[in-house]
Amino acid sequence: MAALLARQGHEVLIYDEFAAPEPVGSGLVIQPVGQAVLAKIGVLDQAIALGTPIRRMIGGTGAARRVLDVTYDPSGTRYGLGIHRASLFETLLSAARAAGATLHPVHAALSTDSGYIDFAHHRGGPFDLIVDAAGAGSPLTPLKARALPFGAVWATVPWPDETDLPTDVLSQRYENASKMAGVLPIGCLPGSSQPLAAIFWSLKTATYERWRASPLSNWKMQAATLWPTFAPFLEKLEGHSDLTMARYRHGTLFRPIAPGLARIGDAAHQASPQLGQGANMALLDALALAEAVARQPVGHALAAYVRSRRTHMATCQMLSRFLTPLYQSDHWLPPLLRDRLFAPLTSVPPAPRILARLVSGDLVRPIRG
Repeated sequence: MAALLARQGHEVLIYDEFAAPEPVGSGLVIQPVGQAVLAKIGVLDQAIALGTPIRRMIGGTGAARRVLDVTYDPSGTRYGLGIHRASLFETLLSAARAAGATLHPVHAALSTDSGYIDFAHHRGGPFDLIVDAAGAGSPLTPLKARALPFGAVWATVPWPDETDLPTDVLSQRYENASKMAGVLPIGCLPGSSQPLAAIFWSLKTATYERWRASPLSNWKMQAATLWPTFAPFLEKLEGHSDLTMARYRHGTLFRPIAPGLARIGDAAHQASPQLGQGANMALLDALALAEAVARQPVGHALAAYVRSRRTHMATCQMLSRFLTPLYQSDHWLPPLLRDRLFAPLTSVPPAPRILARLVSGDLVRPIRG
């Protein structure tokens, strides 16, 4: 957002509560719609150099039944980009600074009022526009998202030599919908040539503390029993602190704006990661808002921003709500429908092409003019 607005000639200040710029989290997939935003910012080549192409998504059950199989594009021209959050963060931070944005760390926003931002010890502003990009925990959003029962523990690990998993596939293994293990290739960190993987394990939020209290070796054995191929990715994990718990929520602000204030990303809408669209939705929000500001005064631009993103955002939220129980649930019916009904249907044309467009993020137009 800062890079896009600064390139338009605006004076842009970034306030963040961290003491020094640093990323949070493990890996993610930049879908073709998100890659288009990075291209507009001029950093797509840098991101591709650090990430790795994801050309296919495959998921199966313990009985070796394949229940998810999505190929982005048989020709190979469209793909997801597996990337570590640190690599994406560094790429975008460099672009924002190069565009002229100024970063102010150790500034946790508490509230806003009439174009001003209140911090712990002073007030900043006035500003023509305040953009809340502070994520799901933003103190500036009224969004009250519904907590989902399942989350996941994530970790970043070196890609092991002794695995035969392909490095261009997001691979998953399920037991019903209550257990899920996944491996996502995410390229390398800046300044390193070590290939990495983001691994994840589905976990009920209510059982997280119990999971931490039990020996990590117990969980490793459980995960390796479900999916023996997963075992080499677990060897470097020494303790529970090597994994981070991600808690998922679902909710949407129908009107993510107020006079002089716009919310983007998780401050405006939150969903489970089943569609892999979280970071991409935030990138699209940033581009839509920047394009609206470039065309008209702020007051009109905010309404235009909401209109331009409403259909795509609502579609992704609806599909995420529908898909989540198929992959994270204690109930027997959703995984049965997934395995016996939806999986066979998705192999019948034109379903493969529709699925590819769905995960690419452009089943419906991402930004409407």
